[in-house]
Amino acid sequence: MLMHRLLTLGAERHPERPAFHWVDRDRGLTYAGAADAMERMAGALHDLGVGRGDRVTIFAHNGLDYIVAMLGAWRIGAIAALVNVKFADELTDYFADHTPSAVVYTHDMEAQVAAACAAVGTVRARLCMDGAQDGALSLPEMLAAALPAPPDPGDETAIAHLSYTSGTTGKPKGACLRHEPTVRASRCIGERLRLRPGDVSFGPSALSSSYQLVANLLPPLAVGAAINVMRFWTREGGYDALSARGATSLVANPPILDDVLQESRRRGAPPPALRLGISGGGPVPPTLKAAWRDELGLPLVESYGQSELGGFVGLGYPELEPDDARLGRVGPPLPDKEVFILGPDDRRLPPGEIGEIALTGGFMAGYWGKPDKTKAATRGGYLRTGDLGLLDDEGCVTLRSRRAELVEVAGRLWYPRDVEEALTAQAGVAQAALVGVADPALGQRPVAFAQAQPGAVLDAATLKSAIEGRVPYDLDPLVLVVVPDMPMTPTGKIAKADLARSDLARNAAESAAESAAKNAAAT
Repeated sequence: MLMHRLLTLGAERHPERPAFHWVDRDRGLTYAGAADAMERMAGALHDLGVGRGDRVTIFAHNGLDYIVAMLGAWRIGAIAALVNVKFADELTDYFADHTPSAVVYTHDMEAQVAAACAAVGTVRARLCMDGAQDGALSLPEMLAAALPAPPDPGDETAIAHLSYTSGTTGKPKGACLRHEPTVRASRCIGERLRLRPGDVSFGPSALSSSYQLVANLLPPLAVGAAINVMRFWTREGGYDALSARGATSLVANPPILDDVLQESRRRGAPPPALRLGISGGGPVPPTLKAAWRDELGLPLVESYGQSELGGFVGLGYPELEPDDARLGRVGPPLPDKEVFILGPDDRRLPPGEIGEIALTGGFMAGYWGKPDKTKAATRGGYLRTGDLGLLDDEGCVTLRSRRAELVEVAGRLWYPRDVEEALTAQAGVAQAALVGVADPALGQRPVAFAQAQPGAVLDAATLKSAIEGRVPYDLDPLVLVVVPDMPMTPTGKIAKADLARSDLARNAAESAAESAAKNAAAT
């Protein structure tokens, strides 16, 4: 099955049913209207000389044109290459990586697009979503021309989607997803979530993330449901939009899901039609799952995936979990994947033992232009996630840490999630992150950051005392810093690499090391 065929099938079966809605502009497309827009986009790209395997960069804010551009690229066998607008200053590097033939962009990115096109020299056509600009054609005019599209190549094995990794622990890489395994994975996700034609999916995070592709776009398309996208999320405005659109499922990251919880508390009830939240982009604090269950009466379904997957490693069920001890689990693998826990020698570990999470089944074709990194990530026929975790005796996945995020303190490994979950369990803490900073005596000094809920006041010393005994580590070397905001990646994860490199982390670690040295000298 081809990604765009999900839309054409929907248009054949229920043409007048709502397909896509852009919340910020209150504009929508039916299944028939979206299929027509896709054909027009395919004709425009074809007329500009874009063909099979060519990269079409989409560099824009969330909106209907973004979705139509993706669909049109897939329809002619081209590759939709997505770059988040937050990386505007690095656009030339992204262009140099995937060498696009065409670029579809929003008017406010004119200068960055022009500079990147001039530097790389592979771009034959620029299409501005908001009308013609110097060197760029008007996308609305090209779509209105209804230029004929070529025959559908119909190649299920072709690369369709190039989505960049979040760059949480390293430089982003372009993960290449093929049509068929990604559609298969998305259908499995839809079945796990029990999506039905009457569902209304709502995704306010960036369309450049593969998480949006496999949670908010393809699964609802596969069942003929409605899909909402949103650019400007705010706590109050987001709640109002969820209510107005009759959203039944919210595809978001933990900070947005916490916004919904806080606003529902304030208003006394969750958005009326909502039946579940789906979380991705980072681990979900068990306290957040418990609050959705106990206060909203709704399941918060945790997903665990990567850009490299075109799907999920594990996904929970849309059910209330009564056992608090199980709230730290993600959920079982989906039917299209087989998940293993590997030891250092690639031995498959038994239930309960921590090792690297790896899987077989459909996953990326590789990293664009990076054969060595592809070979390392897929060694032995597995996709090696670089994450550490375990499978329990029921087959459920629990994520413990990115391998690169482990903190080694005086010869002992700390799993950041232990400290982070202990902190987020404290009243007034919205988010927490633990990183390691080089320390001459310890190897690494653990530095934890805590962000307060709106209106809450946190005290670092009090927080540190509160989690004493709740984690399996001696907290004497821990430095705790209260911050007003966390640096975030474009996919909604806490940017731990930025935290670890920050002056705040380094200064806090150096101060703690100096204090420890003085105390040691005094005794």
